Parts: sequence; C-alpha cells; structure tokens
Amino acid sequence: MKYKSYSLHNYRQIPQIEKLSEDQKLTIETVGNVLPFRVSNYVVEELIDWDNFENDPFFILTFPQKGMLSSYRFDKVANLLKKEAPRSELVKTINKIRLDLNPNPAGQEMNVPIFEGRRLNGIQHKYRETMLFFPTQGQTCHAYCTFCFRWPQFALNDFRFAMKEVELMIRYLKLKPEITDVLFTGGDPAVMKTRFFEHYFNALLEADIPHLKNIRIGTKALTYWPYRFTSDDDADDLMRLFEKVKNKGINIALMAHLNHPGEIEIKAAQDAIKRLQNAGVQIRSQSPILKNINNSSAIWAENWEKQVSLGIIPYYMFIARNTGAQNYFAVTLEQAWRIYRNAYKQVSGISRTVRGPSMSTSPGKIQILGISEIMGEKVFVLTFLQGRNPNWVGRPFYAVYDEDALWLDDLFPAFEKEEFFFEESSQIFNFQNQLL
Repeated sequence: MKYKSYSLHNYRQIPQIEKLSEDQKLTIETVGNVLPFRVSNYVVEELIDWDNFENDPFFILTFPQKGMLSSYRFDKVANLLKKEAPRSELVKTINKIRLDLNPNPAGQEMNVPIFEGRRLNGIQHKYRETMLFFPTQGQTCHAYCTFCFRWPQFALNDFRFAMKEVELMIRYLKLKPEITDVLFTGGDPAVMKTRFFEHYFNALLEADIPHLKNIRIGTKALTYWPYRFTSDDDADDLMRLFEKVKNKGINIALMAHLNHPGEIEIKAAQDAIKRLQNAGVQIRSQSPILKNINNSSAIWAENWEKQVSLGIIPYYMFIARNTGAQNYFAVTLEQAWRIYRNAYKQVSGISRTVRGPSMSTSPGKIQILGISEIMGEKVFVLTFLQGRNPNWVGRPFYAVYDEDALWLDDLFPAFEKEEFFFEESSQIFNFQNQLL
C-alpha cells in the first residue's frame, strides 16, 4: 500500500466519503477547524467499516464528530463557515475556542526543565526516572486520534513541545543519574525517517550513559501505518538500529496506543508486531477508556487477551484527560473503575499486567483502587502510580464519593480534611533542577 494522508483540504477525495451526507461533511469541517484532523489511507481502507461508519470505533477515533464541541461552539464555527466569513474572523473565533478547551492539561509547562540558562522546550521531566523527549521531526502523526490530549501540538504553536538539539539532551541526561528511561514522544516519533532515529539513538549510544537502561517510543503507527516497521523503504534500517541498541544492553520498548481489539486483528499489524519482536523490541500497550469506543468490559478483556496472544504486554488503562473533546469521550470515575474491574476478572493472570484506571494529573498518575465505606462515609480509594514527588507513589488516600466525578478536579478530600496530602506545601518537590 502506498502511503497517503487526508486532512481538511483533501478529505473529500476519500472515495468512501460519498456515503456521508452534506451535514456530516459540514460537521467534519466545523470540528476539524478547531481540533486537528488527519487520517491515513490505511485507517480508511483497512480499519473503518464504511457500511456502519456512524458507529464504527475507528471512524469515531479519527473523523471529527459533532458532539466533540458544545452546541454553542459548534454553531458559532459552522455559521462562519456557511457564510464564508473572512479568514481572520474564523481564526479569531477558533483560537478563542481552543484556548477554552484546556490546551495545557496536567500542567505540562511545569515539566519543562530550565538548563544552562534556557528552557528545554522539547523535554519534559515530571517523574524522577523518566525523561520525555519530543524530536522535532516526530511532531505529527499518521492519523490524529480525536481524543488525543496532545491536540495542541498540531493546532497551537504556543503550546508545542519540540527540539532537535540532541547534544543538549545528552548533557542534561548526564547530570541526572536518576533518569533510567528516555521516552521519545510527540506527535508520533514513528513518522520519522530512520536517519532521524539514527541521529538521536546513535548519539545516545556514543555518549555511553551508564544509567540509561530503557529507550521508549510512544506510537500509534503500529496500527495506523504498520508498514513503517515492515515494508517502508527504510524499515530494514530501523530494525537494524533497534538491534544495535539492544546489543548495547539498552532495552527498547514500543509503547503502543491500542484502543480497540479490531486494530490488531489485521495481518499487516500482526506482521509489524512480529518483526519488532524479532528485532528485540518489547511492546507494551496503553489506552484511555473512551465512551463511544471501548467503554465495555468485554471489549477491554478481548483487547488484553488478544494483545497477550501476540506477545504484547498490557500496561495502562487511562481515563480521558480533561482537555479537548473530553466531554464526548469521558465516563465517570466510578464507571471506569467498574469496567476495569469487570474486565480484569475475566482474564487470566498473564493479562493482569495492566494498571488502571489511571488519571494523568498534574500531581501524577492517580489510580482508582475502588469504592469503599469507611467510618460511615462512602469514598473513592486512590493511590499514586507515579508522582511528581516520588514519595507519593503507593500511598493510599481517600476522596468523597461523587457519582458524577470525571477527573481529580471534581473530587474533595474525605473525612472533612481541607486538602489532599499532596496539596500540602510541605509536599511540594521539584527534582528537575536538582544538581543543575
């Protein structure tokens, strides 16, 4: 298959698009002007069931839907498009809406280190052992997920994380012996040509950093363009590079975003999985729980079992972040926990490596352990899987039960406490600038 991508300017060239009504096309153009829209021909031809596209999870995952904007915001943009308003007026309205959609969830700006007198705007260092790196050449995707919390990477330049100064990254790493993992993220690093992977990976290998144990790659390419790992012109070179990294004693982990079991039922994806594994790459999976996509225990159980049968390690079930189209996808915290629990108990122990449901909040990754009653009070039982302060990890805490809660911001401390323990001033901790 020859690669092709579609966005607002050419999506009407998709042959199957004629199945949509003019109102449905207007929806794509209205929402797609606010939240980024891009889809690969692989998704269009291999994943979407066009005979049932309105309910198809992959159509909803990649094509803008009307409910992704509030009625007021949708109508405002749609009316401007209908009357062919001046571009300047449209852009002004769109940018205001974007800024109202919380484009900086979980305080990502707080994660950016200041090093050698400058902000490293292509690095985030929130958790002690893990540094995120945003390579400039990997800040797009083969297709944009409509739920993605990183939508500002593609829509708002002021909120974009990216850098290409690998020497600067290495100098930072060398002064941070606590960092064991470098996570290449985006966007999607797997859109990069192999020569860019070589540029970054070879520099890391030549730097001979003894505390660097794992290189991770966060990607959706495994199921949005699996040919990146099998038949692209430089796929063989990429596999050789991965083998080289493994032979140097550094683990390579592909953090695959797998939202629905249908993604890995296709032979092209399974071929890519096998090829990566043969090159020594470990594949782990993660996904948010999403209304209209996978808010079913049966789907999650099937997804985990299918992944394990292919040698993939289920890793995280997330809760949809409080940004972008959250209201379209979000389930309540209680629903997320019940779906997780019911799926978890359906699978064997080998599939129970997954952790969740977890909120990636400003303080850290907070897992919902359950709902309980303590001293006559109904509460959420929570804990940190990762924390901005490492001492928070594994420490249980309690929030007042709220059947409508969607996010940490909706919760209040239980037992008449004024604040959660991690909100206390004595708990504030920032290791980014230690030793600098």
